[in-house]
Amino acid sequence: MLFDYLLNQKFEDVFFLEAHIKYKEYENCSFHNCNFTACIFQTVSFVDCNFFDCNFKDTKINYVSLRGVQFTKCDFTAVNFAMTDQVIFEFNFKDCLLDYAKFYALKLKKMQFINCSMISVDFMASDLTEAVFDHCNLRRAVFIDTIAHKTDFYTSYDYTIDPEKNKVKKAVFSTDGLKGLLEKYDLVIKT
Repeated sequence: MLFDYLLNQKFEDVFFLEAHIKYKEYENCSFHNCNFTACIFQTVSFVDCNFFDCNFKDTKINYVSLRGVQFTKCDFTAVNFAMTDQVIFEFNFKDCLLDYAKFYALKLKKMQFINCSMISVDFMASDLTEAVFDHCNLRRAVFIDTIAHKTDFYTSYDYTIDPEKNKVKKAVFSTDGLKGLLEKYDLVIKT
């Protein structure tokens, strides 16, 4: 099987189709205002790439390598990341819409989520060790059997995390976030 290798290219205002994206390797490329909604990602690699204002809503991501990738102001509503390739795995999100996304059982160590909407995101059985959630809305996000050692939730809000069903040793929370840690006890916490 032949792979197309694309290096140092800029893609702007492109509506990608499935045939445009399959079996490709992109290195040091940038994508601006691109639409990937018609794509089923299969055997695709992105190395040191940046995405700005791109639409991935409902995209099927299967066997994708993400190494040194930054997503800014992108829409990932309902995207399932569970099939991404986890060998040398590094990507981060800033100002992104990740509502209903699935990160089930992924190793997301040191991942950064900055100013993202993450309503009903599934982190079940994920490893979020030393991840950073900076100013993220985590309403109804699912944290069950999640490893969140040294994870920073300090500026994030609206989360519910049961410390008895997750590993949260040395995780960082604000006093405002205590309600989300104690919700199952039906306590009244006043500040």
